[in-house]
Amino acid sequence: MKTLLTTLALLCGSVALAQTTAPAAPATTPTTPATTTPAPATTPAAPTTTTPAQPADPKAVVARIGTQTVTLAEFDSAFRRAVARLLNQQGMPFSEDVYNEFAGARADYLKQYVRDLALYQLARRSVKTDTAALDAQLTELRGRFANDQEFKQALEQTGYGSEEALRSSLEQQQVVAKYLDSLKGGFKFGDAFVGSYYKLNQAKFQRESEACVKHILVPTEAEAKAVTDALAAGGDFAKLAQEKSKDPGSAAKGGDLGCFGEGVMVPEFEQASFKGAVNAVQTIKSQFGYHVLVVTKRTAAGVTPQAEAAPLIRDQLGREAAQKYVDAQIARIQIETFPALLPPAPTQK
Repeated sequence: MKTLLTTLALLCGSVALAQTTAPAAPATTPTTPATTTPAPATTPAAPTTTTPAQPADPKAVVARIGTQTVTLAEFDSAFRRAVARLLNQQGMPFSEDVYNEFAGARADYLKQYVRDLALYQLARRSVKTDTAALDAQLTELRGRFANDQEFKQALEQTGYGSEEALRSSLEQQQVVAKYLDSLKGGFKFGDAFVGSYYKLNQAKFQRESEACVKHILVPTEAEAKAVTDALAAGGDFAKLAQEKSKDPGSAAKGGDLGCFGEGVMVPEFEQASFKGAVNAVQTIKSQFGYHVLVVTKRTAAGVTPQAEAAPLIRDQLGREAAQKYVDAQIARIQIETFPALLPPAPTQK
């Protein structure tokens, strides 16, 4: 259930222009089998009790975006979804006590929330909802739950309350994403301009050595040999990973750990990743068990070649130009917020 709550929360996050820093070669830091250091033990704090804040009028208008108004009830629902999303990203369970600890961030989130609504207003002027795609997304998402009751419970815990509210959030996400993509694609940068940017910003394109790896983790050497025999007989690596791997994070992705730099994995795994042959099946033992792994790509440290950096540069410059355009358009919308109407944070004793 926790994994499904995570899915629901992450799927429905707000959409914004991403990556505002200079582009760099994409890299994903895997979490398995990286080394970890246990946190030092601490003395338990004295238990605290939370005194709920005084109830406020749910119909009170806490913001206006042009002619659109936002009630306290609407904002509370959005804030609850945002907190649930953040907690799920951190692997933390949602509870009312934990939720109340975020109450002090309401005023700051109100500013972001009204900006998201203003962006949606802009997007709606030129982008139509793809109803078929939205229906398919909802059907697929609902199908991840065992039954309707479990789905409704997830909706409640992540702040949606109803399938209609979830659909509205997904629709907003879809429309805004299409709008931002269309804006970004509308800005063109010639080869000469991109080349000049590359030469003037060489330091931004320095990269460390990197390996891209997929693996299947099993507990015993005999199981590892069975996997390598299956691969030698023409077995599909991704399917075997989904069926056999004891690393749930990568198994769901066909064993793919993504790409990572040196110093991330345990020594045995790093040695195989950075010294072993590319596209060859290797078997190594670590503290986690036996890994049947394949290095799919390895990149040496150095400067990213211009041909490889060019699409990243164009993407980044397009995002920056689109961001400036969006900021200018939002500035033309009359926006008012009334944070004083938000209920005070609960007090702890």
